[in-house]
Amino acid sequence: MTSVQDVRSSTRIPEQAAERSRVAIEAVRPEVDCGRFPIKRVAGETVVVEADIFADGHDHIACQLLYRWEQEPEWTAVQMHPLGNDRWRGEFPVSGMGRYRYTFEGWVDPIDTWRSDLLKRLDAAQDVEVDLLIGASLIEQAASRASGEDAERLWEWASLLRHEGDPERRKAAALREDLIELARRHPDRQSVTRYEKELLVWVDREKARFSAWYELFPRSCSPEPGRHGTFRDCEAWLPYVASMGFDVLYLPPIHPIGRAFRKGRDNSILPGPEDVGSPWAIGAAEGGHKSIHPQLGTIEDFRRLLAKAKSHGLEMALDLAYQCAPDHPYVGEHPEWFRKRPDGSIQYAENPPKKYQDIFPFDFGTSHRRELWDELKSIILFWIEQGVRIFRVDNPHTKPFAFWEWTIAAVKDQHPDVLFLSEAFTRPKVMYRLAKLGFSQSYTYFAWRNTKQELTDYFRELTESGVEEYLRPNLWPNTPDILTAFLQTGGRSAFMIRLVLAATLGASYGIYGPAFELSENVPAEQGSEEYLNSEKYELKHRELFGAGSLRPLIAQINHIRRENPALQRDRSLRFHETDNPMLICYSKVNEDRSNAIAVVVNLDPFHKHSGFVNLDLGVLGLDSSGSFQAQDLLGGGNYVWQGSRNYVELTPGSLPAHVLRLRNHYA
Repeated sequence: MTSVQDVRSSTRIPEQAAERSRVAIEAVRPEVDCGRFPIKRVAGETVVVEADIFADGHDHIACQLLYRWEQEPEWTAVQMHPLGNDRWRGEFPVSGMGRYRYTFEGWVDPIDTWRSDLLKRLDAAQDVEVDLLIGASLIEQAASRASGEDAERLWEWASLLRHEGDPERRKAAALREDLIELARRHPDRQSVTRYEKELLVWVDREKARFSAWYELFPRSCSPEPGRHGTFRDCEAWLPYVASMGFDVLYLPPIHPIGRAFRKGRDNSILPGPEDVGSPWAIGAAEGGHKSIHPQLGTIEDFRRLLAKAKSHGLEMALDLAYQCAPDHPYVGEHPEWFRKRPDGSIQYAENPPKKYQDIFPFDFGTSHRRELWDELKSIILFWIEQGVRIFRVDNPHTKPFAFWEWTIAAVKDQHPDVLFLSEAFTRPKVMYRLAKLGFSQSYTYFAWRNTKQELTDYFRELTESGVEEYLRPNLWPNTPDILTAFLQTGGRSAFMIRLVLAATLGASYGIYGPAFELSENVPAEQGSEEYLNSEKYELKHRELFGAGSLRPLIAQINHIRRENPALQRDRSLRFHETDNPMLICYSKVNEDRSNAIAVVVNLDPFHKHSGFVNLDLGVLGLDSSGSFQAQDLLGGGNYVWQGSRNYVELTPGSLPAHVLRLRNHYA
C-alpha cells in the first residue's frame, strides 16, 4: 500500500517549460479513440473542432488551431473563438485528398487581461496611471518579440502610454482595438501550451460521401436466355443503369471460378455439368485474382467496359474477396498460405451450420504472412493499374484488423482516390473498428431496421454519437445474400418504402438489381433470407421493362438526390415527431440551410396511414411565425404549411412517401 509520504517523495518538480505552461487543453472534439485513428472528411469540406482550453487563476487566455496538409512542412494558425464555459471552437478547410494534421495551442494573454481590467477601472472612475504604465511594459515586451513594422508600431504605442502628457489621449490609445490585436499576435512563446497530440484527418474524394450503387452480375447480361454473358453484353446494360441515376456500377467477382467442389443451383453440393458456380469461389486453371473469367472476355474487354461506363457517368467498383477455390493456383503454389486440418486436408470456409466446400480461406496468421500480405496487396494494385478505383470488400471482418490497417494505408498513400466499401455484417464494434482502420464506407444494419423506433435509434447512433466522424454508412435494402422478411411479405410497396428510406436516410446507398426494381421476393425456404433460384449460383434472364418495374421511381429518387445538396450528406439528419407510429419523419439541410428536405414515409406496406408531423422549424431554417411552402418532389403538388404541426396521408399502393422541399415564402 502506498503511503502519502511515498506519493509526495515521488512527485517531481516540473521542468521549466512545463512550469511556465499554465494552460490546460482537454475534451477535444472530434478525436477518435484519443487520437489513435483519423476522422474522415471529403475534399472541399470544413473541419470544425472544439476543445476545453483554460488556465489557472483569473488571467485571460488566447488559443489557436494549427493545421497542415501532411505534405506541407509548415502549420497554418487559425484563431479560435470562445463558446462559453471555457469551450473554444475553430475550423479549417481541407481542399486536397490525403492526410491532414491538426492540434491546438493556448497561452495566458496578459494584454487582454490588462485591457479587461483597465476597462473595469475606467468604468469605476478609478485612477489608472499605474495601469497605463503596466500596459506600456507589456507592450514593450511584445515589441521586443516582434520585428519590422509591427515592432515599430508597438514601440511607438508603448512610448505614448509612458510619456504622453494628455491623460485622455493615453486612455484612448490604451484601448485601441487594432493595437491590442497587434500586440496579441506576438505572445511569449515560452509560455505556450501545445496539445500533446497531433490529430489526423483522412480526406477522400466526394464519392466517398455521396454515391448511388447498382450491383449487377455481368454473366447474367446476355440477351439470350441460358447463354453466359460477356463484358460486351454488359456494355448494353450501361444506358439502362445510367438512366436510373446510379453513379457506381458494382460487379461481383469477375475471375475464373473453381471447378473442384463447385456448388450447383441454390447452393447444392451436387452440381450439374452446366452449373456455373459461385463467383466468390475464385480461381481455377485459367488463373486467380488477377485473371478474368474466360467466358466474360479479356482484360482488354474489361478496360473497354470501364471506359464505356465512364462515358455514361458510371464508375466501376470491383469485388475484393480474399479467398480461393480449391483449384486456385495459390493452393498449389503456396500451400503454406492455408490452414491444414489434422488429416492433412485444407480447411474450407464454414459459418456453422453453413459449409462452403468450394472456398478455402487464407491463413493470415501463417509464418509466411509477410509474403501472403504483400501478394494480397498486389491484387489491389493490379486492378488499380487497370483503372479501378473502388473496391467492395467481401467479409473483411474475417481477416485481421492489422492487415486492413496496413493494406489500406499502403494503397491510399500511393492512390488517395481509391475507395473501399466494407461488407461486414457482424458485431457493431467490429464494424466500427473496420471503419476506423480506413474503410471509406460501410454496410450497415439498415436492412433489418423496420419500425420507427428501430430506424430512429439506429440512425441517431450513426449520426449523433461520434460514429459519424469515422463511419460513412452505405445503405442496401437487398443484396444477393439478403432478402429480408419485410421484402418477402410486403410486396411491391415494401420495395418502394425501403428505396425511399435508403436513398434519403443515407447519402450513399445501393441496390442489388435487377432483383430490386423487379421486386423479386421469393425466398429459398420459409425463414431464409436466401433467394429462391439465387443468382449467386446460376445465370438469370429478366424482362427489364415490364409495367411493374420500379425503374421510373428509382430514377426520380436519384434525380431528387442530385438536385438537393441536403440529401448528399448525413450529418444534418434529424428526426421529427409524428403522432402515428407507422409514420416516420426526418429531415436534412445543407450547410447554409438554403436547401431543406423533409421526408415522411408510411412504414406499413399494406395500409393507408395518416397523422400529424411536428417539425422542428428552427433546425430547418424556417420562419415559425408564419406559413411556408412544402413542395412534394416525389408525388408532385405544392402545399402551404402553417406552423410546426401539419397533416399528412400516405397510401402505400400508390406512393408511400413525401419528399418535401421546404422554403420560406420569401425565399
